[in-house]
Amino acid sequence: MIKCNLSVYMGRDRKNIQDVCSETGLARNTVANLYYDRASRVDYNTMGKLCKMFHCGVGDLFEFTDDV
Repeated sequence: MIKCNLSVYMGRDRKNIQDVCSETGLARNTVANLYYDRASRVDYNTMGKLCKMFHCGVGDLFEFTDDV
């Protein structure tokens, strides 16, 4: 299972969903689905914008877990 750590990075930087949308140009639904770890797929462009914003790599933002 892939886990999204967007909420961790947003908390660290004290950003809310609207802040992320405004700074990246991503749709609110996209950011909210990632924040709540409900997304079923992620676009490369989306990953790139989030990694750039939070100064992290894809492996930091998303991680593989054995939990089902």
